[in-house]
Amino acid sequence: MEQILSTGTGQIVDLLVRLFINTVFVFIIARSFYFPKSRRHDFFFTYLILGFAIFMLIHLMGDAKLKTGIAMGLFAIFCIMRYRTESVPIREMTYIFVVIALAAINGLAWDTGASRSKPYLLGPLFVSWIELIFTDLIFIVMLLLAEKVNWVKGLSTKYIRYDKIDLIVPEKQAELMADLKARTGLDITRIDVGSIDFLKDMALLKIYYKESGTKADTDEFKMPKLYD
Repeated sequence: MEQILSTGTGQIVDLLVRLFINTVFVFIIARSFYFPKSRRHDFFFTYLILGFAIFMLIHLMGDAKLKTGIAMGLFAIFCIMRYRTESVPIREMTYIFVVIALAAINGLAWDTGASRSKPYLLGPLFVSWIELIFTDLIFIVMLLLAEKVNWVKGLSTKYIRYDKIDLIVPEKQAELMADLKARTGLDITRIDVGSIDFLKDMALLKIYYKESGTKADTDEFKMPKLYD
């Protein structure tokens, strides 16, 4: 009876400590890296709950092979589904995969520094608390480098409904560029002409411009269905 109680207590403590570690790191990722740029409360909520749900699922279901299969299957499911009810931008999807990976690692790593005299604390991945926390910190460092360090200077894009369709002809490309730069204040480098509505004297343009160091545009502002 004492062995059963000791085993149960040890497993509960192990679960709570690793759940705490997982929640702290998921919160840091969602609040410190994702939210400051996107300001989307819906995805912030999603990351916190997803991290908790994946961790509990991985930790409580089955043996080592089943746990690993679940972890890999979750990546495949989200890759295929992409939250079909809404078009999820690439940046949001990337953070979803990061949260899933973090929760899977924390859910699989069972040792937590247990001694060989307590085999009931050992699981499929034998790592210590320090190794587990260090692994989570690596995620934070990589996100910090990816978000804060400007590795390359890329181009942002916008879709614009344009009213001066007489300027969209190739011969007036320079005039079109000058007009758009003056009206938008952006450093435009390229313009693609999409659908044209002669009845309304409107054209849909896709402009490419150099990033100013502020928040980059995301897919949620695009109008791909109208762009032919």
